[in-house]
Amino acid sequence: MASIAVVLMGIIIEGYALLESLWSLIFGMLVVFFAVAGGNALNDYYDRDVDLINHPERPIPSGKIRAKDALIFGILLFLLALIFAGLINLWTFIITLLAEIAMVAYEAKLKNMGFVGNVTISVLVALLFVFGGVIFNNILRISIFALMAFASNLGREVVKDIEDMEGDINRVTLPKKYGKKYAGIIASIFFLLAVLLSPLPYFCLGFSIYYFLTVLISDAIFIYVAIIHFKNPTKGQKNAKMAMIFGLLAYLIGGLT
Repeated sequence: MASIAVVLMGIIIEGYALLESLWSLIFGMLVVFFAVAGGNALNDYYDRDVDLINHPERPIPSGKIRAKDALIFGILLFLLALIFAGLINLWTFIITLLAEIAMVAYEAKLKNMGFVGNVTISVLVALLFVFGGVIFNNILRISIFALMAFASNLGREVVKDIEDMEGDINRVTLPKKYGKKYAGIIASIFFLLAVLLSPLPYFCLGFSIYYFLTVLISDAIFIYVAIIHFKNPTKGQKNAKMAMIFGLLAYLIGGLT
């Protein structure tokens, strides 16, 4: 999904002229693919004790992969991301380096700080769109999508913390500190913020009615998630991911029509 987002940013900015920047597009997709994969490997490494309770089927707690191997694999993926970022331009290299530092800081320290960690992850998601803007030299046009991504992801991060309350033995998360109901309200606020931002590309960037109609599907799912996650956080966070997929589809349609 993250790599596809780079393609979408290219389509939004370049339109059908995107093929003229084909190599930058390919390198950008590889940067994001390796950086996100590396971050996920580090996540499995740092979460190996918690995953024994929350997700025993994952590679490390299930014994399929050694923790040391996951760490080495994650580092190698980060290095590959930096190499491809350097092949695009200096700014993409700097953004990638900062993103990787933030991912390591999150896993080593910020994750246990609860909401601060949620914000960090959501900033990284928004930074993905900024990264696409830097590749194709138009950050301003992409800023609305970065804000939508930040809001929707932050809502989902909080819902995931509600889902994992019992297993989060070392984390001071929002639901553990203030309770499920308060955390759920905060999550819903961010989901609804994403919905409120979604018409802006239609009204401000000249996106077609087809974008508007497609993004309404994403909005409807987010509104549903804002209600259902109070009773079923697992169902809520999974549906939030589905809403994000429809959001990406809407961006694609908006960029091509």
